[in-house]
Amino acid sequence: MRRKITQMKKILKVMAVTVLLIAIVPSGILSAQGIKRFGKGYRYDKNGWIYIHIEGKPYERGLQYGYLSALEYKEAIRCYKALTYEITGKTYDFFVKQAVRLHKDKIPQELLEEMRGIADGLTKAGVPATLDDIIGWNAYLEITEYWWPLAKTKYAFAPPAYKNKSKGRCSAFIATGEATKDGKIVIAHETFDDFWSAQFENVILDLVPAKGNRIIMQTSPCYVDSLSDFFISSAGIVGVETTIAGFNQYDENGIPEYVRARMAMQYGNSIDEFIKIMQKGNNGGYANVWLIGDINTNEIAQLEQGLHYTNVQKKKNGYWFGCNAVSDPRIRNLECVGVGYNDVRRQTGGRRARFSCLMPQFMGKLDVTAAKKILSDHYNVYTGKIQPSANTICAHYDNDPRKSMSSPYGVWPDPYSPAGSVDGKITTSSMARQMKMLARFGRACGHAFDAEKFFKEHPQWGWQKGYLKSRPSQPWTVFRAGRNAADYSSKTANTNLSAQTVSR
Repeated sequence: MRRKITQMKKILKVMAVTVLLIAIVPSGILSAQGIKRFGKGYRYDKNGWIYIHIEGKPYERGLQYGYLSALEYKEAIRCYKALTYEITGKTYDFFVKQAVRLHKDKIPQELLEEMRGIADGLTKAGVPATLDDIIGWNAYLEITEYWWPLAKTKYAFAPPAYKNKSKGRCSAFIATGEATKDGKIVIAHETFDDFWSAQFENVILDLVPAKGNRIIMQTSPCYVDSLSDFFISSAGIVGVETTIAGFNQYDENGIPEYVRARMAMQYGNSIDEFIKIMQKGNNGGYANVWLIGDINTNEIAQLEQGLHYTNVQKKKNGYWFGCNAVSDPRIRNLECVGVGYNDVRRQTGGRRARFSCLMPQFMGKLDVTAAKKILSDHYNVYTGKIQPSANTICAHYDNDPRKSMSSPYGVWPDPYSPAGSVDGKITTSSMARQMKMLARFGRACGHAFDAEKFFKEHPQWGWQKGYLKSRPSQPWTVFRAGRNAADYSSKTANTNLSAQTVSR
């Protein structure tokens, strides 16, 4: 009898602990595999990336998102508030107010509810935030680099020498048909940005909305779209973009790009639908050359989207690459300033020339392995040397003295600017069918960035101390929608998965 009573007490204890765990796991405790959970959402960290899964109705998934990324959001805002003032002379809060004024009434109810959930999730996690804060955060790039250069004359006592300040970001390509090893799509992308802001672009978001397509995309904490941009949707649409350098147009009455891009990813079930959503209400914000693919048909498309002019091309055989130099003469000459289309001393002309020579060398051979090599390319066409620098496909502004800088319109024109390549992402038709991607955080080439060493060698950038962080060399890592940390619990399992992916 005593034995039965003792056994019963043990059972009750186990039940009590189980009930307690069920109660507290949704509040964000870590599991044995390093998974942090909140409601239906969860996150884990891997090789510099933060994988976050959220699902459900707009407010519900937003709540999960805000809670699970609260600490990263808090640090990002601390950094942005300090450095926004340094680079613009206006406070971060000033730009938030402008974003709310210009954008709030143009955001669909679904996204507003998601943003409201994000704010409440942050607040619940101890990082107070409002809906307006989240709107301002999502609109930051568009407001500071597209609205502000044109509006600055209303606020500045010294008129700017030139109005344009939109930066050319990213290297990318998409290929299909005879260009690839298996005749299907290969798509690759690496982000360029200021290191202080790009260090927060390390979120892999697995978004399962109650309506529309599931999306896995690279993003920043609490962004509702990708912005970097790299995405795969459950409709079989994959996409990347590279910014149009020198773009100089903005319509305050249009729909912001982060809204159009998110809606296109979530509701675009074909290339045509994606483009149609991107075009509706186009305000010229964050103007890009989009490279889009449909893994169901292996068709690829290039969307060069200005404000007044748009150029769409499609094919099932060949490739396109993105280097910030728009090819459409109307957009390049009538909507942009100082593109550097033919200037191989600059990142636009230099990479355009390099891609033009490099891509044919991989014709018929393009796969994951080839994509890694292309994204890591350091050949400088101006000097004729292997020399990681500002105008190589894998850009290294931080070690470039910019002796060949030729224009005030150039991106990051100062010597040794802490900017350039900050990641690499690749997927293929077979991988995308499984909602799978390969990603490296840090630089596409794997070179580390040591902030302390950088500041010692280049004290002129000391105003970024306390905000700019080091980024070690990281390996290429496989991520798949729905795949949690338990699947990566052993190095062997991760290595095998990576090897299987690359062999395809």
